[in-house]
Amino acid sequence: MARLADVAGGDVDTFPKILLRNARDLGERTAVREKAFGIWQSWTWAEVLEETRAFSLGLRKLGLQAGDKVAIVGANRPHLYWSMVAAQALGAIPVPVYADSVAEEMAYVLGHAEVRFAIVEDQEQVDKLQSMEELTCLRHIVYDEPRGLRDYDHTHLSHFAAVQDLGRGLLAQDPSAARAWEAGFAGHKGSDIAVMLYTSGTTGRPKGVMLSFDNLVISARNGNAFDRLDETEEVLAYLPMAWIGDHVFSLAQAYTAGYCVNCPESLETVDLDRLEIAPTYFFAPPRVFEGMLTRIMVRMEDAGRLKKKMFDFFMGVARRSGEKILNGESVPFSDRLLYRLGELFVYGPLKNRIGFTRLKVGYTAGEAIGPEIFRFYRSLGLNLKQLYGQTEASVYITLQPDGEIYGDTVGKPAPQVELKIADNGEVLYRSPGVFVAYYKNDEATRSTKTEDGWVMTGDAGFIADNGHLKIIDRAKDVGKLNDGALFAPKYIENKLKFFPNIKEAVAFGNGRDYATVFINIDLTSVGSWAERNNVNYASYQELAANPQVYDMIRDHVDQVNRDLAAEPMMAGAQIRRFLILHKELDADDGELTRTQKVRRSFIADRYAPLIEALYDGSTSRHVRTEVTFEDGRTGIIEGTVEIRDMTPHAPRHQLREAAE
Repeated sequence: MARLADVAGGDVDTFPKILLRNARDLGERTAVREKAFGIWQSWTWAEVLEETRAFSLGLRKLGLQAGDKVAIVGANRPHLYWSMVAAQALGAIPVPVYADSVAEEMAYVLGHAEVRFAIVEDQEQVDKLQSMEELTCLRHIVYDEPRGLRDYDHTHLSHFAAVQDLGRGLLAQDPSAARAWEAGFAGHKGSDIAVMLYTSGTTGRPKGVMLSFDNLVISARNGNAFDRLDETEEVLAYLPMAWIGDHVFSLAQAYTAGYCVNCPESLETVDLDRLEIAPTYFFAPPRVFEGMLTRIMVRMEDAGRLKKKMFDFFMGVARRSGEKILNGESVPFSDRLLYRLGELFVYGPLKNRIGFTRLKVGYTAGEAIGPEIFRFYRSLGLNLKQLYGQTEASVYITLQPDGEIYGDTVGKPAPQVELKIADNGEVLYRSPGVFVAYYKNDEATRSTKTEDGWVMTGDAGFIADNGHLKIIDRAKDVGKLNDGALFAPKYIENKLKFFPNIKEAVAFGNGRDYATVFINIDLTSVGSWAERNNVNYASYQELAANPQVYDMIRDHVDQVNRDLAAEPMMAGAQIRRFLILHKELDADDGELTRTQKVRRSFIADRYAPLIEALYDGSTSRHVRTEVTFEDGRTGIIEGTVEIRDMTPHAPRHQLREAAE
């Protein structure tokens, strides 16, 4: 079996150089697959080199030069990943952009980055870019999917294959062109800018994070070494290409380890494609794992009585012993035997059904995952871990070592990462992955990164006695109630989102007398409950307003209050009032970022009347909200939202003191 000859490779410090190394050492090994029309197509590392080289030479023929910015817009496609390395070989800088961004968002990023070339997936993206008359820097668009584009003016528009043909023509005319192309990037350094990724913009305009090859290559190699990842791994590339997680897992780590990246046919087929590939290394934000668990539980509710009883029994065994067995801890022989039977009848078929039969390590990050959800997957024998990272860190800040997995912490400092807590509780780090600067924003760079390389994360946390980092909340979001009690909204929200019936939550309370919360129900989970209980509904809005649904959510809120009452720091922030929003929070409406993070200030402004109602004693409030549909049209959703009161629980430490 071919193996990488030089994993560390001091001189192999850029992705074009690493591609040459992989084509030499792993030439016949599969580097990438793509599913099209139900069939997986594959390319070896040697073929990826040939495809990338031809496209790179074609781009040079079209006028792409060193220092130019190249937008990459679309779903996870091999051609788009190759485009980034093809541009880097010429000294240009790729700028991946969220494909589902509305025109205004995309225009800002492309204009700010001064993009000259754009490589896009299909007609939709071509149309979007051509409608942006303000993009005076944009010179040429290259598209991957030709459908619908035959009759377009191709003066400044080219098909991906046509650009490759230009490159292949140069290679046919001049056999030395390949060596000249390689010589062109042989002098590039690890300190050169490799990519520019824009932040999600939770607090304002997105910022362009400039990352060097050293940032990405060193971080990727450290991540591979930490989890012993090599060229035998299989991953599924399905997350947005503009997100740092996908860039590291699907490009940086794939190149440095030499493993295979699989591109699904579409977002709608991800679950089926994951089942067919059975990845060994998998990353997903908590929302994905929550969604999978919701679908599992919904199916089990619809299962026959015997099957449901068997599932419940063996999941009880798994909760008792599964994670201990995974961690190598002592477990009674009877439980080990039952767990083996459970693997045969429940855990194994379940892991196969969700495509995790071969999973070596899985990660979740971006938001805190509910401890019970986390334990569910680990109890099945899946090595699911949490990490803490940022775009500015090239992902890795902390990682959970094997055998030290805790649901309420995010791990220890990753390799070569230094960590410290500022006097105000903010988490700071320093590492080889620390970004170079924000593009055209020196002020933001200085306010985020100190002269000696420490980066302020904006998150509040502390290092526990076991050396693991525990994140409380965004530092700017941590506040106090009027009685001085600590108020950490994300901490409360994450507890609520543990329940499969709750998809999103937004807590309020800073500078107020008590804590309140907006809730979005999960339409899949609650809709399944409605079908089983013969509850008729015609829309999300109608289901969200159902009194029985309110009763269900009230019970969940009450359980969260019980949990908060047991924590001295958070007992004073129990939820006193809540409402279920009449619509789902949506990125197209500006309420969430493209990475599904809540835009608190925007929501506070947009729903100010509802927040007022939570604090003025109202039992309901009529509301009208403008929404944006997928085709760009706008409309109005209106309705009367009910507000429920909650009775807080006595703090647990006070009960103990009274008993004593």
